[in-house]
Amino acid sequence: MKTWTTLIIDDEQLARQRLKRLLKPFEEFEIIGEAINGADGLEQIDTLKPELIFLDIEMPVLNGFEMLSRLQHQPKVVFTTAYDQYAIKAFEEDSIDYLLKPIEAERLAKTVKKLQQGMQQPAPALPLEALMQQLFVKKELKTLTVKIGDKILLIKLSDIVYIEAEDKYVFLHTTDGRKHLTDFTITGLEEKLPEAFIRIHRSTIINTEHIKEIRKGFNGALVFVMDNTAGSKLTSSRSNGDMLRERFDI
Repeated sequence: MKTWTTLIIDDEQLARQRLKRLLKPFEEFEIIGEAINGADGLEQIDTLKPELIFLDIEMPVLNGFEMLSRLQHQPKVVFTTAYDQYAIKAFEEDSIDYLLKPIEAERLAKTVKKLQQGMQQPAPALPLEALMQQLFVKKELKTLTVKIGDKILLIKLSDIVYIEAEDKYVFLHTTDGRKHLTDFTITGLEEKLPEAFIRIHRSTIINTEHIKEIRKGFNGALVFVMDNTAGSKLTSSRSNGDMLRERFDI
């Protein structure tokens, strides 16, 4: 059985931890390092020369495509992304494997099977620029999935008032006053959700269609009063204040 020396490249610490946990049962992977962005990944790949990388696409400094275009050492690549299948259709057509976040163990097992079968990973047939353009084509999203035991609930975006990260967990707060645990990270949701959802704090995303009123807070922050039954009051970070005032023309 072949063992692949493996590097994980993702700017989200929780995403890296989740992937490492999922990879642990598979003897096929020897994790030799982690990188927190494209520039860090570029340096580690050229130094460690891994045979395989799990690569996030949207990252600061250099995104996944930009990093790949600068590599001297060429490992096999498994993309990890929060974008839906429509946006990454180009990857499927070119036999580039990908894992859709939040990554599931069953889907990861299919990646392992491909590696065991010795599938060759060709260079993308489309130019880099064309791939990057397709990356940002988002399918219209109308629901998010939430697992409750053996059941999967579909939560309509229109029913989500706000999203909040609490410690290592992310919850969807809905109009009926309930909150639902999701496997998505807050950054992953920020990338995935339509423009009506904006991040007002590193731990909070709000649905602007459910804003009842906006109040001025301390030190340039804003307080958003939502129209749910609880009348939730959500405070922005001071650093987001200017962006939010411009957005709402305050």
